[in-house]
Amino acid sequence: MSLLPPPEQERPSFAREIIPMRIEDEMRVSYTRYAMSVIVGRALPDVRDGLKPVHRRILYAMFDQNMTPDRRREKCASAVGEVLKKYHPHGDQSVYDALVRMAQDFSMRHPLVDGQGNFGSVDGDAAAAYRYTEARLAPLAMELMRDIDMETVDFGPNFSESTTEPTVMPSVYPNLLVNGSAGIAVGMATNIPPHNLGEVCDAVAHIIDHPDASATDLQRIMPGPDFPTAGIILGTRGITSAYATGRGSVIMQARATIEPFDNGRNAIVITELPYQVNKATLVENIADMAREKRIDGISDLRDESDRQGMRIVIELRRDANANVVLNTLYKHTALRSSFGVHCLAIVHGPPKILSLKNVLEEFIMHREEVI
Repeated sequence: MSLLPPPEQERPSFAREIIPMRIEDEMRVSYTRYAMSVIVGRALPDVRDGLKPVHRRILYAMFDQNMTPDRRREKCASAVGEVLKKYHPHGDQSVYDALVRMAQDFSMRHPLVDGQGNFGSVDGDAAAAYRYTEARLAPLAMELMRDIDMETVDFGPNFSESTTEPTVMPSVYPNLLVNGSAGIAVGMATNIPPHNLGEVCDAVAHIIDHPDASATDLQRIMPGPDFPTAGIILGTRGITSAYATGRGSVIMQARATIEPFDNGRNAIVITELPYQVNKATLVENIADMAREKRIDGISDLRDESDRQGMRIVIELRRDANANVVLNTLYKHTALRSSFGVHCLAIVHGPPKILSLKNVLEEFIMHREEVI
């Protein structure tokens, strides 16, 4: 057997045509295509229904399987399998994680999935595996899909062209503002806070009646975000900036009260946390700081949270000034944190940074088209 390479004329030709190209140009073109694929196909929500493709596919698959609010809950494995089979050829865990988040009342202002079983907790506990949990669509999710079978929205082929899927939901209410969204794409990210459903609908009605309404007018109707874990928002400067320009920083603070304890001592009782703060990690951090004497005056720390609500009790020494300890906790822990608003969404193809009025106007145009 000869180990010499075959003559030039005998070598197989792998390419029909060889096109000379500079590697810089090829990298630029290929990376741009990849970036746009991630931006449009995965990471950013559509301004019209406020959903990313994976969420839209989960809701539509559950609707297609009759997992509606008037039926009994089905295993989440059924929904995940249907989504993977027909619409979303990616990892099963990523699909299940998206479904779980839509069922968590501490993540979504108005959950779109009605779950039964262990769907995680504000302590950062993971949900049970999808073979154990059960779910069905929440009533509000049905409003996203109202009249979807009456040729109100466009349908496109799925990945295998074996069936079709909606490119957008009819969406009776502005879900992008109601439930917010967060996502990291390539070279850009979005972070939109949730809002009160009634206030958002009032703002839509105001824009319809007063098309020239300003951001200040809208802020009177929507004073600010409405986080599912409640808490307190400090000041309005960040909200005003976010509503006018699409960018801003909202300062959130836990709701804490100073209550008298036994033997003339006081206790700080925390009943509400800033959005997306992990309660177990927070308690652990406070304990570490008290142990290392970075915060002075704490004698005991307990998490008394139960089904009735959240309750973290920080007992203080008799000689401790409760207001000083509380302000130190605000300064050095996640009891006071910020939410960086970056309202970026897909608008008819490309991503755009949107003001509050832009979002409402795009939603109204979508509803006019649907109707």
